[in-house]
Amino acid sequence: MRRALRFVPLILLLSVAAELAVFVVVGRAIGFGAATLLVFAASLLGLVLLRREGIRAWRGFRDAAQSGRPPGRQVTEGLVGLLGALLLATPGLVSGLVGLVLLVPPVRRLARGGMQRAAERRVSSMAAGDLFGPRRVRVYRGAPQQPGQAPPPSTFPAAPPDAGPARPVADGGAIEGEIVEPRNG
Repeated sequence: MRRALRFVPLILLLSVAAELAVFVVVGRAIGFGAATLLVFAASLLGLVLLRREGIRAWRGFRDAAQSGRPPGRQVTEGLVGLLGALLLATPGLVSGLVGLVLLVPPVRRLARGGMQRAAERRVSSMAAGDLFGPRRVRVYRGAPQQPGQAPPPSTFPAAPPDAGPARPVADGGAIEGEIVEPRNG
């Protein structure tokens, strides 16, 4: 994470340069007064949507928490909406366009899924289950291992050293699995 933070000033500089370049191009095409009016209108729309998306995110979180459902889906949905509205409220044509695209429902679902996967990678599986609910797991039975035989090569990382001893499977076979995302959404 710290490595990524060192690129923030460069990214901000490039985004400001892109915003200025796009503003000049649009200003030459439709006139600078109309381009300035377009930026103000987009920012005003973003401020209105920021309030609406904030209220919607809070209500979704509150309803999920009160009904005992995991709030993660509502939180990520609300964060994507807030990010879209914030980008739209930020003065600039490029950021406004990106914010507007993030508010389109199919793009919003894609962004929510990406944000949810990123959050699941950064928290423990137990916390991810608390946030996003239980996961369906597809289980494959492998061939039984003989004692002392080397396990087949695996694409899965080794268990952490503090995970404790491995528990045997009832029939002595290996179990491999993958997490299958739920289809609610």
